[in-house]
Amino acid sequence: MNQPRLLYLQSGGPTAVLNASAQGVIETARKLGISVYAARDGLAGLLEDRLVNTDGVSDHDIARLGFLPGGHFGVSRRMIGSFDESPEDWLRMKAVLARHGIHYLLINGGNGSLGCAARLADFQRHTGHALHVIGIPKTIDNDLVGTDNSPGYGSAAKFLASTMLEVGMDMISMGRGRVFIMEAMGRHTGWLAAAPAAARIHGGQAPHIVLLPEVPFDQDKFLAAVDASLAAHGQCAISVAEGLVDAAGRFVTEANASAIYGHEQLGGVGSWLAALLKRERGLSAHVAQVDYLQRAAGHLVSATDAAQAYQMGQQGVEWLQAGRSGVMAGIRRLSDHPYRWEVADFPLAEVGDMEKAFPPHFIAADGYGVTQAFLDYLLPLMEGERMPPFRQGVPDYRRIEWPPV
Repeated sequence: MNQPRLLYLQSGGPTAVLNASAQGVIETARKLGISVYAARDGLAGLLEDRLVNTDGVSDHDIARLGFLPGGHFGVSRRMIGSFDESPEDWLRMKAVLARHGIHYLLINGGNGSLGCAARLADFQRHTGHALHVIGIPKTIDNDLVGTDNSPGYGSAAKFLASTMLEVGMDMISMGRGRVFIMEAMGRHTGWLAAAPAAARIHGGQAPHIVLLPEVPFDQDKFLAAVDASLAAHGQCAISVAEGLVDAAGRFVTEANASAIYGHEQLGGVGSWLAALLKRERGLSAHVAQVDYLQRAAGHLVSATDAAQAYQMGQQGVEWLQAGRSGVMAGIRRLSDHPYRWEVADFPLAEVGDMEKAFPPHFIAADGYGVTQAFLDYLLPLMEGERMPPFRQGVPDYRRIEWPPV
């Protein structure tokens, strides 16, 4: 009998633990006697038949894979619409899968990627090719519906909170009058912008202000909060989401583009706030747009996050072998203290292309901070350190060579 074959692909933006899920997939498949191919650059590579074979790669390198940041097989934003919308993509995909004898598909991605997985769960009905599809959650945005949290978020939050803690200490040493603005990712949700608040658990002061997309920006109220922070602490550290909106629901950087940039631009809200403070208060602010840094920091991965990412990959393979399809492997929280969780299944049709907002009960009454309920939720996700091996003073991130199919 031919060895069953599974195709694994990474889709959307990477995380610091995305490859831990890949490690979980490959190591579990080897134990179960399943061959694993992977697509270069996600769905784009699948449609173009750019596949690699993981079977001949050593166990040592597969164990090393889990420590590498980024998407080691390559990711893309390429998606596949419904069969009615793009039948040529479906038929092209059928040809590739049939050529290689693939009947298991694991898609490791976020909202849009899992929406695509939900559509592909109907693959056999439209094409006649038997295909079992399982989704593995991945996003630093933490906005996937169903699962308590998304692998990738805990490590990004750990990086943001640690950076804010260190910057806060630096600001105190520099004397009074300092303003610092950290711009985090998050077009529509404040999960990442809220994370630096964990820096305050050990008596730190920063961040003094947290600006979330869920709370419309009020210029006068914001300026008053900055004044109050400078008066009380001598400094003001601000965490802001890139998707900050005004009372009309417009991104503030779009609404004020002509005045600040001279053209329409989303992002750069940190620079926009700095310009506002300079104009209205004469204050000079240091701005950090952490961007890729928050998702690429493999040297500061949460051990909890890495373990969850690995287990999602492991569970996906086990479910495929058991004949399951059309579900995402997710996380169900059982308790905060002590932190306990279990793997749960969520129908892909109820997860894909949807977005989980930052809950109101996690937002402080004044709209400029977070509640203890959020810290109770967040802190376990950042717990533990999983340090990569180092070589000559820097993380040992030597790439793994994958033989093409």
